[in-house]
Amino acid sequence: MARSALPILEFLTRNYQNFNARATRDATFAYWDHIQKGGRMYWAMAGAMSSAQLGITLAPAIRAGLVHGMSVTGANLEESLFRLVAHDHYKDFPDYRYFTKQDDTRILEQRMRRVTDTSIPEDEAFRAVEKILVPMWKRASDAGERRYWHEYFYELIQKLPKKAHRGKAVECWLLAAAEHGLPMVVPGHEDSTFGNIFASHVKTGECRASIVKSGIEYMAGFYDDYKQLSKGRGIGFFQIGGGIAGDFPICVVPSIKYDLEQRAKPWAYFCQISDSTTSYGSYSGATPNEKITWDKLTAKTPMFVIESDATIVAPLMLSALLECRANPKAADALIAKSRAQQKKARAR
Repeated sequence: MARSALPILEFLTRNYQNFNARATRDATFAYWDHIQKGGRMYWAMAGAMSSAQLGITLAPAIRAGLVHGMSVTGANLEESLFRLVAHDHYKDFPDYRYFTKQDDTRILEQRMRRVTDTSIPEDEAFRAVEKILVPMWKRASDAGERRYWHEYFYELIQKLPKKAHRGKAVECWLLAAAEHGLPMVVPGHEDSTFGNIFASHVKTGECRASIVKSGIEYMAGFYDDYKQLSKGRGIGFFQIGGGIAGDFPICVVPSIKYDLEQRAKPWAYFCQISDSTTSYGSYSGATPNEKITWDKLTAKTPMFVIESDATIVAPLMLSALLECRANPKAADALIAKSRAQQKKARAR
């Protein structure tokens, strides 16, 4: 029997028929439709997705032209780098649910920083990168240079010698993004380990706070990036989790329209993978319809909410999309067939 070129897409098509599974399938189909028609996709990534090794599928997706810009937390940014330089030194704790306070104290004493069921090694990750990044900040302070937060990481990761790699470079999404010069914002970058480290060097007078452009400057620069990215078929918004990683960039559309008083296309697609709820006015758990009232989306925007675990859903979707990219005609035919079957079922 001939081996299928689209095993993951076929799996989605056959098995994902209802509930969050249906939303996953339909969001994947619509994502591919948008890319096939010449559209672009912007990713907003919260949570600890880099520690969860999303780079295994995200890095190839960036290289395949499935991701065209990103908004990430400072933690996700630095943790992608940590996975490259210290992967062999990570420790996993699959039984973390049964840990006592004493168990976690022992992990602290081992100089490990636990993130759910894995842990980042203090010396091989934080301190190893610190030895490279802090001198970069000091040179910038002496020279009076000013850059965005991610630009320091872009420079560092591309200059890092291969002998320093302890993880697979092909699985490092930060390296892929740097190599492709992906437009990026890192809102709230102060809220990260290296944000804290930078603050300490500012406090001691070794570095100037001004060498890092502010969040306001990130938004001011993003106006131009958005206008460029939204040309043609427009750009979609793919969000993992909630918080500032998603809230910050999606606001660019109404800000261009109402604050700059200029024309702006709405986001051309929206999908959020999250388990947040709408209780107590949670913006992270707000349904896409609410975003219509803020002029970020329209009634015609394809919208999807997948209430599930992004560490399960996102790699599955990316794997299917990578198959589509490698076999576009076969993917188009399979999706068209699936949609015809769905239409027939609704007509019964």
